Amino acid sequence: MKIASSRGTILFSMHSDALAQSLCQSLGANVGQWSHRRFPDGESYIRVDTAVENRDCIVLADLSRPDEKFLPLIFLLDTLRSLGAGRIGLVAPYLCYLRQDTCFHPGEALSAQYFASLLNPHIDWLMTVDPHLHRYHSLSQLYSVPTKVVHGAAALADFLSDTQDLLLVGPDKESEQWLSDLSTLSGHDFVIAEKIRVGDREVKITLPNLSKYSRNSALIVDDIISSGHTILACAQALKRQHITNIGCVAVHGIFADDVDQDFAEQGLTPIVTTNTIPHSTNKIDIAPTLSSALNSFLEN
Repeated sequence: MKIASSRGTILFSMHSDALAQSLCQSLGANVGQWSHRRFPDGESYIRVDTAVENRDCIVLADLSRPDEKFLPLIFLLDTLRSLGAGRIGLVAPYLCYLRQDTCFHPGEALSAQYFASLLNPHIDWLMTVDPHLHRYHSLSQLYSVPTKVVHGAAALADFLSDTQDLLLVGPDKESEQWLSDLSTLSGHDFVIAEKIRVGDREVKITLPNLSKYSRNSALIVDDIISSGHTILACAQALKRQHITNIGCVAVHGIFADDVDQDFAEQGLTPIVTTNTIPHSTNKIDIAPTLSSALNSFLEN
């Protein structure tokens, strides 16, 4: 097997081709060639076809629904290491396993910590977009390698800049800080809902009096849409206050159980996400934001 030669940084993608190509163009990086297939028993086969000796490598990975992707990622990272790569960085626009950051009940796995400890030995640095941190204040409390957090607020603000009479709605107290930043950047007012979680799939939402915004469109803004129940409950709370023109926007769109179809059935429009996770709702390109951060990070 002949290994193709390359110069400079090499980017290997486990993400959408569009995002990978955009990052390569901005960074002046080469596209790394590799392949992944599964044996009949389900085991993964990985092969790297680009020469990486003494070259810095970036692996761009979509880590939504991570259980099926994690082992191929580790095998790719370790194959690059075995072939003599220089620094190996992971760009995971969506970083998984941050939800279970404490033990809520006896015997529960502290999966946020365990996942980080599994990943740490295989990478030299990590970059992600708006990680869903709760009890940790920074990724450095979990990851032992240098980390860089990129924020999507500016990209969202650019998307919203031409929209008039828009009220931004944060579905819970945790959204207040970054929604405040988005409000400042976009020039739109915002309100924060109060959320009480009843279970994994049930929440109760209350909103302040919104009578002064009765003629506005409302846009529910969150960092991540997973089950979608918070968004749906927030939409119902808005409708109770006679606001019916409702949409939603998020940095990360997981849309478990195809909940975006439920959004559409409830009349939510537009439904917009960035392309941190490939999905049909991707209308905001995070590549320029990532590229700028990567250029600065790699220079330092």
